[in-house]
Amino acid sequence: MQQAYTFDGDLWAYGGEASWVFVTVPSEVSADIRARPRPPRPGFGSLKVGVRVGGTSWSTSIFPDAKSGCYVLPVKKAVRTAERLDDGDTLTVELTLRE
Repeated sequence: MQQAYTFDGDLWAYGGEASWVFVTVPSEVSADIRARPRPPRPGFGSLKVGVRVGGTSWSTSIFPDAKSGCYVLPVKKAVRTAERLDDGDTLTVELTLRE
């Protein structure tokens, strides 16, 4: 059974001119995800997920962030453009674990 989560988060850019843009998965959700048993896989702790923001859905991975202790979700430019989102905007994320 796939586990799904819905949460609100703010977009933030990770430095540089062609920077990545992320949403931090809230600490409670990150802790629940970490507590779920799963087989080990390569990718420094990344997990495959399905995501929906507004009317846009895509597949990606979430990554552990040592600084916050939470997972972070990359939000690609095509999604930000389609949903008219900018750095600092708050969005509602529907995230489904795929593994």
